[in-house]
Amino acid sequence: MKYLKAIDFDNLQFNDDFARECAELYSPNNGLDYQLGRYKDLYVNHLKGDVDNDNVLVFSSPGRIEVCGNHTDHNNGKVLCASISVDTLAIVTPKESSTITVASLGYPPVVIDINDLTINKKEFGRSEALVRGVCAYFKGHGLKIGGFYATTTSDVFKGAGVSSSACFEVLVAEILNVLYNDGKVDALTKAYAAHQAEFVYFGKPCGLLDQSAIAIGGVSRIDFKNNKYPVVEGMDWKFDDDVDIVLINCGGDHCGLTDQYAAIRTEMEDIAKVYGKKSLRFCDSDTFYKDIPMLQKKVSGRAILRGIHFFEENERVDIAASAVKADNILRFLEMINESGNSSYKLLQNCYPEGDKTMRIPLALALSFGICGNDGGIRVHGGGFAGTMIAYVPQKYTNKLVKCLSEVFGSNNVFEITIRNSGTKMLKI
Repeated sequence: MKYLKAIDFDNLQFNDDFARECAELYSPNNGLDYQLGRYKDLYVNHLKGDVDNDNVLVFSSPGRIEVCGNHTDHNNGKVLCASISVDTLAIVTPKESSTITVASLGYPPVVIDINDLTINKKEFGRSEALVRGVCAYFKGHGLKIGGFYATTTSDVFKGAGVSSSACFEVLVAEILNVLYNDGKVDALTKAYAAHQAEFVYFGKPCGLLDQSAIAIGGVSRIDFKNNKYPVVEGMDWKFDDDVDIVLINCGGDHCGLTDQYAAIRTEMEDIAKVYGKKSLRFCDSDTFYKDIPMLQKKVSGRAILRGIHFFEENERVDIAASAVKADNILRFLEMINESGNSSYKLLQNCYPEGDKTMRIPLALALSFGICGNDGGIRVHGGGFAGTMIAYVPQKYTNKLVKCLSEVFGSNNVFEITIRNSGTKMLKI
């Protein structure tokens, strides 16, 4: 394991390995020149912390996009997801103490004692819970943990659907993996550790999509029928010459919307309970449709609409994955638009209850006005607040970016690329 020193950061601009890593991890919009300043600045800030030498390791944990499969994973469904070219970057010094400190630039440090891994409800919704939860999973599964001091910076925007929390969780898991487990912990184990941290310790009901996409990297079709052993299929993204990917942070924040997210999962599971099952994946779709007259007496109408979305969305994931593998851009875009339409009308997660600002619907309307059905446009991720995603034929990209930048601010419109690696330690 090669530790980096001050001289390595002083000469970073001459480092060919660093240039190759930047080309693989980032898009041209946030490439080598931008990263040089970012990495050097983070190192300077790290040395201001509780470290007793200048030897460090560097880690990168990407954000993710949900390509298709909106709100299906928590009911053992199918998803198509990918890691992307924004990340949380960490510079890390191992410590012999039992303390883990994560000092994120612009925020108070997160400090936990790894001798106390009990669930603390006072930490719900706080980063301390995420660190503690990852450590608890590692220790509970026979893996080693230990202290470290990390300084982080992130361009994964918070609360807007590209999984800043999962990015952070998997980052902690990978640091523990490298420092104390010889780098032998596989991607899905890191995803499970991160999932436990968010679900049990942080107090947010969630599926495994976010953590899996970030830990695995690239484009992945994941079938969560068996959560302990999900079926993962990686594939190449072949559409870089056909479409650009644009993420729009439409405004609003996921914070405070936990109950509305949880209701989607709960209402799907309410239907499953009618059939004595734990989730919709284990219910027969034909029986579900036939039984709608009976179901409407037992569950809400919204639950039934969300059930329809679930069954149809699983089919769309398979079709979209096949289109990616077959290099069929038209079929892929068709599935993306169908998915977005279903999320809007059936799943109903394009704006919070009672919301009158309608930021995501506005972004959707403007994007369809420019691209029509030539592109693929849908709400992204959890919904309610946050982001919309557009797969844009390149002839429309400049016009779309200009239009949405004028409405939502240029700092909220992101042209991204898909990154082919998950959370990792950089070898530079």
